[in-house]
Amino acid sequence: MELSNDVVLRPRFSLEFLDAPEKLLEAFEKEGELSNDFIINRSDDHVFITFPKAKQHFWSPQLHLEIYKIEDQPTVLKGLYGPSPTVWTLFMFLHFVVGTLFIGASIWVYVNITLGEPFIFPVVGLIALFILWFALYFGGRIGKQTGKKEMLLLQSFLYTTLNKGHSELL
Repeated sequence: MELSNDVVLRPRFSLEFLDAPEKLLEAFEKEGELSNDFIINRSDDHVFITFPKAKQHFWSPQLHLEIYKIEDQPTVLKGLYGPSPTVWTLFMFLHFVVGTLFIGASIWVYVNITLGEPFIFPVVGLIALFILWFALYFGGRIGKQTGKKEMLLLQSFLYTTLNKGHSELL
């Protein structure tokens, strides 16, 4: 999987296998017991692969895998690279706050223009919020770039684990 420069905050992928889901899930559990470089947590059909706390930084990604089978279809492994849930929630909260304040400042500008009042402060607020929004966007891009090397390590671990389990990729 190639990590492009598109506006993809949390890259996703999907793989199909001939093996039963339980075989793949057990392969990840076994590797988790042996690996010192990654922490693997399993919950039902979900596997979370993260780095140990000592190796993590603010932008460290994690890999979330969902492994399931639907009737006669092949086993499907869906993966999602993303920041830790705490970082993701923080960024979404900040975007929500900035967006809400931007709408409020826009209404404030409109009301002041309609009433013939001075509107320099609301316009400055709009500009500041717009700049803050771009700062959040570029902060996220910098974070993605910072975590790219670790995403590739997670991807390498994923394929190594699947190859050790002799999984047959479709």
